[in-house]
Amino acid sequence: MKKAIKILGVLMLLVFTALSFSSCSRDDDPTNNDFFAGTYKGSVSYNDGGSTNISTDNGSVFVTKIASGTKYNFAFSNSIPDLNGIEFEQKGDHTLVMVGSTATSYIRIDNNELKILYLKDGKTWTANCTR
Repeated sequence: MKKAIKILGVLMLLVFTALSFSSCSRDDDPTNNDFFAGTYKGSVSYNDGGSTNISTDNGSVFVTKIASGTKYNFAFSNSIPDLNGIEFEQKGDHTLVMVGSTATSYIRIDNNELKILYLKDGKTWTANCTR
């Protein structure tokens, strides 16, 4: 009886160990977590179609993922207005692209780069930044 209990105990330990290792994922996709959140530095600009025209090569954009899981906020340096609640979808490996992107209006984030050309209500935001 003691031998049967030992064997059962060892089998349970082996099953637990196997399940523990199999639940770990080595191919965790950064688009599923907060990998893209953080500060990107590079050239940023903003034009409101009127008197405000801001442009610098030493700017930054702070990216935060909001609770919905598919939307992001972009906080610009140099008194450039923020972009908030922009929705994204995954394209290819490790890349997020703004939902509704076109050739003249897009936001793209990958492992190292943030590229923005965003037009709304006659206003234009641009960014070409890296981490």
